[in-house]
Amino acid sequence: MTTYTTGAALPRIFVDKQSPAAYQALVHTSEAVRAVAAGAGLDRALVELVNLRVSQINGCAYCLDVHTRAARRAGETEQRLGVLAAWRDTELFTSTERAALALAEATTLPGDAAAQEAAYATAREVLTDDQVSAVIWVAITINAFNRVSIMSKHPVRPRPASG
Repeated sequence: MTTYTTGAALPRIFVDKQSPAAYQALVHTSEAVRAVAAGAGLDRALVELVNLRVSQINGCAYCLDVHTRAARRAGETEQRLGVLAAWRDTELFTSTERAALALAEATTLPGDAAAQEAAYATAREVLTDDQVSAVIWVAITINAFNRVSIMSKHPVRPRPASG
């Protein structure tokens, strides 16, 4: 049996800085996806809820920090942001938001085929085809950014409290 030991953690390479052309391609994809979402009639607050929920699932502190601020700028309330991880257990989210969140979760965790089919079926009842596609693309894109930040260990720096 092989035993692996870990010593001090090695400094991480910021893959976005190490491979800027690949990162810029991801940024351009994100810009295209944002335009697709807007064109499908998904408001920015909903896109940010999807970004946040996927980032919660993936445990990406950096993306949670970035997209919490973006959600606030888009008009999201502290209450809804605070309960987002338990969105199924509240009445604070619309049927459109619930369908988008379930679809984003299914995109992020595709291994549960039954949950994926249920989420997709609900999304098809509530969202247009363009909206279904846009939500899936938003989830795919934030999943990619989550992995860049998680593997790079992008730091979350403290900011002064705002009054």
